[in-house]
Order: sequence, then structure tokens, then C-alpha cells
Amino acid sequence: MFEYFYHEILRRTVIAFGSLFNNISIKHKNNSDDVVSIIKVPLAYGPTQKFLARLNQSPDLNKPVQITLPRMSFEFTGLTYDATRKSTTTQIFTAKSTEDSKEIKKSYLPVPYNMQFELSIMSKLNDDALQIVEQIIPYFQPAYTMTVELADIINEKRDIPVVLENITMQDDYEGDFNTRRVLIYTLRFTAKTYLFGPISSGTKDIIKKSTISYIAGDATSTPVREVVYSVEPRAIKNYTGTVLTNIVSDISTEDTLIEVNNASSISTNTYLDLEGEELYVKSKSGNVLTVDRGRDNTTITSHLAGAPIKSITAADDALVEEGDDFGFDGNTFW
Repeated sequence: MFEYFYHEILRRTVIAFGSLFNNISIKHKNNSDDVVSIIKVPLAYGPTQKFLARLNQSPDLNKPVQITLPRMSFEFTGLTYDATRKSTTTQIFTAKSTEDSKEIKKSYLPVPYNMQFELSIMSKLNDDALQIVEQIIPYFQPAYTMTVELADIINEKRDIPVVLENITMQDDYEGDFNTRRVLIYTLRFTAKTYLFGPISSGTKDIIKKSTISYIAGDATSTPVREVVYSVEPRAIKNYTGTVLTNIVSDISTEDTLIEVNNASSISTNTYLDLEGEELYVKSKSGNVLTVDRGRDNTTITSHLAGAPIKSITAADDALVEEGDDFGFDGNTFW
């Protein structure tokens, strides 16, 4: 519990929410009803008070422009648990890893949370503000659904409803002639997102099936439960001694780009053995491999130039030592 993980779900939802309003423009017309200008309304993340403070304060008294209106700003203002969307907390689902199609990822069902947002529209002219508002609210009846990739490691995409809760308008017209007028429309939204916990990684599940047998008939003694496993072993090191190539230069424990003498016999999405450390090849460019280090809990170590890279193939799977129980001693049950 409390292990490190970060899926960037809140950040992705904030970005997705802001992208809904990044293509709004207004038009100005002359007395002949001809369009004389089209202005794309700028959008920024931040509280409204910061923009209002900039209107009233200018560090340079000779600066002719303080801030250009109209403009919009949005802010993430709150996070609350949504009990109405609660699901079974102990249910687990599995999915294939996006990095290795043969690897299975496991995770508990996500937790439903509501994210509160405020969108502020600031304008000097009422017609400008009305043009912006009218381009937004027809899409919310009262919700608009956006698709967000919540956990890219398992390619988990979900539809997130964004609900328009209310709209308020403020017109500060009082004051002397030197006071600048600002119309502020505030739209409050709720995005119904989901938060994932840690997603387990490792080798594919080697348990293909399990059967349980009990003593039956006239037996009076305490039954003994017997669990039989059927497994498909996968080697995590090289047994055949097949050397594919050698590394060109020294690599440290942090390096994930490895240059080899000849990568022609190495394919992506395969496993390699580098002096007892298991590598997973994610991609390759010429003779440079992009790898995951220390797969299957093998130790990540430094390696010197010339170290041999060996293959891990089905031939190695067939040579896994007989009697290897992969940690299943028959006394542990799930």
C-alpha cells in the first residue's frame, strides 16, 4: 500500500477540459453589418482575480495597454468523491500492456471522483461576452462528453461527462471615468472522471488453470485440499548460449538506449539477456535499441563495452529447469 504511481489523470482531465474552449472567436461589424474584424478569444489557466488585478495595476505607467479584452480563463477548483458511481472496490480487471502485448496488467476498478472547474469570460463589451457565452452553452444539455485517456499503460480511455452547473454574471459599471468596465461571466462545471490506483506489472500470468479436489465418500477425517497448477514456463535468462551481438560502449544503471555492433538479428517486443539482466526491446533505430531494464525482477547493473547480448526465445523456454515451481509451493492459495 502507498507505493508510488502517477497516471497523470487529474492533469489530463484539466488539459482536456481547457481544450474544449480553445477555438472560440468573436466578430465585430460596422454600421453596414459587414464584418470588420474576427478575434480569437485567448484562453489561459489561472484564477480570475489575477487577471482583474492586472487590470488595476500597471508596473509601467507609460505602457498603453494593460490587458486585452475579451479573454477567458479557467481553473480547477475542487475534487469530491462521487458515491453515486461507486462500484465494487475489490473487483479486478486485466488488460494487455501497450508496451508488451504478451504482458498482462492488473488493476482494481477505478474510483469515481468529480472535478470542479470555473470558466471565466471577461469582456469590455456586452455583445462580445454574449457571443462567447452563446457559443458554449448549447453544447451542454446539461452535459458534454469528452474522451480522455486515463491510463496509457493499458490504453484505458473513458468518456468523461462535463456538466454545466450554473452561470453567473457580474457587471462592475460603478466608478469614475478612469475606472475600466469589465463584464465577467462565470460558468461552473463538474467533470465526472475516474482515478486509477497502481497497475501491477511483470510477466504474464503463468497459471493456466487450477483444480481443487476434496476427499469424498465415507471419509471422517478432515479433508485435505489439493491444488494442481498447470503452467506455461517462460525463461527469463538465456539457456542455449546464443550470442546475438555485443554492446558498443559502457552503460550505466540509468541508460535505456543501448548501441550494439549489429542489431539485424534483434526484433522489437522481444526479451534479451545481458549478463543476467533481462531486457525488453521496445524499439530500435539502426543499431540503437530502446529497452526496459531489469524485467521480471532481474537486477539492473552497469555493463562494460563488449558485453554479450544473448537471445531469450522459445528454445530457452523449453530448457527451464525441471522442478522450478516459480514461487508456487502448494501451500499458498488465492
